[in-house]
Amino acid sequence: MANKLWAGRFAKQTDQAAHDFNASIAVDSRMFREDITGSLAHAAMLAKQGIITAEDGAAIERGLRDILAELESGTLAIDMTAEDIHSFIEGELTARIGEAGKRLHTGRSRNDQVATDLRLYLRGQCDELRAEVQAVIAALQHQRDEYPDAIMPGYTHLQRAQPILFAQHLLAYQEMLRRDISRLDDCQQRMNVSPLGSGALAGTGYAIDRAHTAAALGFDGYTASTLDGVSDRDFCMELAAALSIIMVHLSRLCEELILWCSWEFRFVEHDDAYTTGSSMMPQKKNPDLAELIRGKSGRVFGDLTALLTMMKGQPLAYNKDMQEDKPAIFDAVDTVRACLQAAAPMLATMKAKPEHMRRAAAEGFINATDCADYLVARGMPFRTAYKIVGELVAQCIAAGCTFETLPLAQYQAASELFGDDIYAFVALEACVQRRIS
Repeated sequence: MANKLWAGRFAKQTDQAAHDFNASIAVDSRMFREDITGSLAHAAMLAKQGIITAEDGAAIERGLRDILAELESGTLAIDMTAEDIHSFIEGELTARIGEAGKRLHTGRSRNDQVATDLRLYLRGQCDELRAEVQAVIAALQHQRDEYPDAIMPGYTHLQRAQPILFAQHLLAYQEMLRRDISRLDDCQQRMNVSPLGSGALAGTGYAIDRAHTAAALGFDGYTASTLDGVSDRDFCMELAAALSIIMVHLSRLCEELILWCSWEFRFVEHDDAYTTGSSMMPQKKNPDLAELIRGKSGRVFGDLTALLTMMKGQPLAYNKDMQEDKPAIFDAVDTVRACLQAAAPMLATMKAKPEHMRRAAAEGFINATDCADYLVARGMPFRTAYKIVGELVAQCIAAGCTFETLPLAQYQAASELFGDDIYAFVALEACVQRRIS
């Protein structure tokens, strides 16, 4: 069992099971770059302020950069018996450079250290997420460019409603995802404040320069309250909420893709590379990626609930409950990134079937509103026109015909305002083109 940073007050070793329960290195080891980056900035500030000597500052910098290079190259393995990544790096540094390594933690607590690491890590993840959302938007745009004129039924209540373009339908998801990017931007901006210098909760008596470390780490400033700096994880909750909304949008899109590739719809076909088969039924081509994305939305919602529940009852300032922030937010980030990375190529390689879309549009009386508008344009009140057209729909259903094939005599029996130009007016292409708003 590795030495504890806090071992001085205790007369006996931690019970092994208690150590394992308390340790977080299996989760927080992914933040080794951020931990070393934060320590480099802290050590440079300590040397600048004369809190440690320039020689010790230089030795700490060399040691940390060597550790970082070796961790990235794989020549140094993280000791998974350490309590956390902070303990491992400080212990490794002290083993290499001696007494100077023990001065690194001057004016700093693990409380403000981990809060800094987490903000740095999630700030970088926001950049990756933004790029991956943009890749999904680009894949949707590719489909819009491929099928600019494909007419499909638009739905409300999953009932055919009005004719729209396939491209128009996909644009709705692009707009959702663009708002998702704006939420990531907002979240990243609010998390980009340095808690370093908060200490355990009350700050420090050393003449540190918080503005220096904040600027060195690319933060926009530093937290005004030291208690707030170490004791809140609202930036994790906010990011998890933004990620949950992304998953709502992806799940809705995947629900439609799952429906659309069924034989009942046949609006799209997924590429073989992004589908699976059945072990029993040779004919099957299953949209497993879309189904998994839909399913993983619940996992991300659970991560958000875990964070909200973890934080809701904690008194100020730091409590060990907050160690549970990282499993939840890391899982949410990892899950959403995996879903976005799967969604982009699945969408880009999908083939639409415009002929099936149009056939569905033609069979659902989705030009009924246009038929009513025809009468309105000739002076009839909309509600009167609505009733007449509803009666015509019932006649068409009984006769097994559509507005395009209903005899003119029946139109004119319903209203003398109908002329033979009604057929051109209710054509699906004309219906779509008239919608200019």
